[in-house]
Amino acid sequence: MGIKLGIILTTGDPRTAAELAALADEHGWDGVFTWDGIALGSMDTYDPWVTLAAMAMRTERVRLGAILTPPSRRRPWKLARETMTLDRLSNGRLVLPVGLGALDDGAFGKVGEPTETRIRAELLDESLAILEGLWSGEPFAFDGTHYRFGEMTFRPTPVQRPRIPIWVVGAWPHEKSLRRTLHWDGILPQVSGADAIREVVAWAEGAWPAATRDRPWDVIAEGVTSAADPAAARATVAAHEAAGATWWIESDWNGGTIDSLRRRIEAGPPRPTD
Repeated sequence: MGIKLGIILTTGDPRTAAELAALADEHGWDGVFTWDGIALGSMDTYDPWVTLAAMAMRTERVRLGAILTPPSRRRPWKLARETMTLDRLSNGRLVLPVGLGALDDGAFGKVGEPTETRIRAELLDESLAILEGLWSGEPFAFDGTHYRFGEMTFRPTPVQRPRIPIWVVGAWPHEKSLRRTLHWDGILPQVSGADAIREVVAWAEGAWPAATRDRPWDVIAEGVTSAADPAAARATVAAHEAAGATWWIESDWNGGTIDSLRRRIEAGPPRPTD
């Protein structure tokens, strides 16, 4: 089917996000994403799950998610409920991108959440195991270093089986971080450019071929292309697709405005085959 094309709505309130998501759905994009933050300076910040619910109600086809959610500051059983509910609301279109999170968000150190990399990584691993267990809909108990609970059964299950897809940040070239991604459904590599993506894909194919050949495993590339230069935009995406990326996500974190997001969406996804 070729590389999938998405866009992150880097600004805008939930109503605006829902409007832009509907516009992207109409213009042939494959995914529309928001972001998960709580206290990032003085910038306007909205809850991702409320925003995604609004987006789900205005769309029918596009993948939805928040890039990205740090489970270390969320209770995994609550996250399991939120994501299952959104997956049902969207009729099976949710993806869950996760990572350690950015410590410039005050909702880490300023409120007493763990900031040590090792602890946040342990919490991430335990949270993902708990999500998978609770999403199963079967009796599930957990006994970890940070979380312990007796048997619980979460119903209903998500629409998607065996689970909601999980994309995990991979910090290149750190082996432990990268290997974590192979157990799940995709990698958000902390690299830039097609050549770097090619290195990541080559590493994955060597480290665990089954992860990239015998089951779906997404490689997500992020960047910015110009709505005013469709040929250059398509060439950029084509280079990343040739390198092994399965998703290209427009991510204008520095200069994105509601108007510029609308223009980029209306220009259509820079699909290499167009």
